[in-house]
Amino acid sequence: MNAVDTNLLVYAHREDSTWHKAALKVLVGLADGTDLWAIPWPCVHEFLAIVTHPKIYRPPSPMPLAIASIRAWMESPTLRLLGEGPDHLDRLERLALASKAAGPMVHDARIAALCVSHGVRQLLSADRDFSRFPSLKIKNPLVG
Repeated sequence: MNAVDTNLLVYAHREDSTWHKAALKVLVGLADGTDLWAIPWPCVHEFLAIVTHPKIYRPPSPMPLAIASIRAWMESPTLRLLGEGPDHLDRLERLALASKAAGPMVHDARIAALCVSHGVRQLLSADRDFSRFPSLKIKNPLVG
């Protein structure tokens, strides 16, 4: 199972993004495909925070439009939303300590822990910071 990071969600949603067409193609391919794919809930929250932020996008996406994008992705019968389970703190602790995560990097450790806990094969992301978590394979589908 592949999981999708926040940056791909943002690029697919924002038509003014340089990576819009490529990211949208990735998401449509996943949503229309037969293989399971996933979005960690923290990425949903971060997506909403980014696309509706008036200091990041001018104009920002209205909240109803951002929510509509999430609902559209959720219509895919092969999508799984990843949330914390009973073993989350143990997994987060191991990943955070091994990667020496601190500050904002804890958010990435949280996403990595969710992915590992749910059996994600690779995280599709344009964020190189995830390379700090060797137990999770990272692929940037926006580059050759």
